Amino acid sequence: MGVGQSCLTVKKEHGMHEFFVDDEKKIYNEIREWSKTLLEENNPDFNGLPACPYAKAAWAAQRVSVIFKRDPANYHDLWSVISTWDDKVDLVIIVDLAFPEDSEAFHEYLDDINQAISDGMFIDRDIWVMGFHPDQEPNELVDNGSFEPATAEEYAMIFVQRLSKLEESADKIRKLGYYERYFDAYDVENMYKVRHEFYRRLKNGNEP
Repeated sequence: MGVGQSCLTVKKEHGMHEFFVDDEKKIYNEIREWSKTLLEENNPDFNGLPACPYAKAAWAAQRVSVIFKRDPANYHDLWSVISTWDDKVDLVIIVDLAFPEDSEAFHEYLDDINQAISDGMFIDRDIWVMGFHPDQEPNELVDNGSFEPATAEEYAMIFVQRLSKLEESADKIRKLGYYERYFDAYDVENMYKVRHEFYRRLKNGNEP
């Protein structure tokens, strides 16, 4: 797995441990606290499930890796993570400290990456990426205002994970009513349709 310019990821027998410089450690701790506070607690807006039902277990099992991107023109870390995916982790978070100012351009680039993955340009087609940009509108179903940032540093985040795991997990929680309020409140249905179509192509190729 590729590592960021100043983050060393060392594989251990029972998981993965990251060692960061000081500013990265503060951001890592902030992300970890953000996950605990907003993603891992039961949330009535997701029919009583956590906003991210599998996050707590993934962190506890040390199956989340965090790397840092500082070069605005360099996405080699992202390409490397996709091309050399390591199933010892469930999620890689790329903290983009040199993110583009245009939130729309940021997300369009990730959409293009997903298309390229599905088209086989990275060989492994069982990968999905999505992102968070600091200028995008907050998801009010997730962010209830209770989280206090620990650092003034602004950064985007790119999340990389197995498409099949994500889609199959989503199907399970969909049956539990997880998405009912979410789909009503936010125009995200098209994104989920695209993701499902890429999953279908992964499993069935060009068969209808």
